[in-house]
Amino acid sequence: MIRLGRACSDGKAQRRRALPGSTSNGRIIAQMSDHSAPQDPASATVEVGTERLEAFSDAVIAVIMTIMAFQLTEPHGTTLELLKAQLPGLFIYVLSFTFIGIYWNNHHHLLRATHRISAAVMWSNLFLLFWLSLIPVCTKWVGRFPSDPVPAAAYGVVGLAAGFAYTMLVRAIIRANGTDSKVARAIAADLKGYASLGLYSAGVALAFVSPWISYALYASVSVMWFIPDRRFSGEGPAAAST
Repeated sequence: MIRLGRACSDGKAQRRRALPGSTSNGRIIAQMSDHSAPQDPASATVEVGTERLEAFSDAVIAVIMTIMAFQLTEPHGTTLELLKAQLPGLFIYVLSFTFIGIYWNNHHHLLRATHRISAAVMWSNLFLLFWLSLIPVCTKWVGRFPSDPVPAAAYGVVGLAAGFAYTMLVRAIIRANGTDSKVARAIAADLKGYASLGLYSAGVALAFVSPWISYALYASVSVMWFIPDRRFSGEGPAAAST
């Protein structure tokens, strides 16, 4: 009887230790609940690192530049008159090549200052690349009809749309990285960017007055951005204060 009583008491003690409210089982349940708990949707859509996005963009921009180079044609003869006829096309090619190069340079510095990307950043980047991909088409069109207002205006529309797309990309990056991020502090009011949009808008409107005025305005935007954007390189005042 004594042995049977001890066995019963031991069994009760083991059952008490196995109850769901005990410490060990509580820890197991807590661990399982941690793994099964839903994650924050906002944090799940943000990725760390921009290497793939930058590599993809570099490849697309390289293809765009290659297409423009393939569109160049030699003069149809050896006289100066035939060479002079090719100069407008060569001018617009140089302008477009500089235009694409400026975007590639600033895009590189922008992504190097970015630590997180989101779906909005990826779509904004793709939207920018779409408009840049139209530059070879407009370059060839303007090269064939440099004195006509419609190709000159179309070239400005593509440049204006690319500027808006770049602004959208910057804003999406700021939303993904926060208002205290390096990109947000460097961009600030972005007066240079808005001035570029204004010059492109004026060029589109003035193309129907004189296409050459439009080309001068487009070239002034390239000159303004020819020096790489130092706001992200640590040389500008905003970067120096970080």
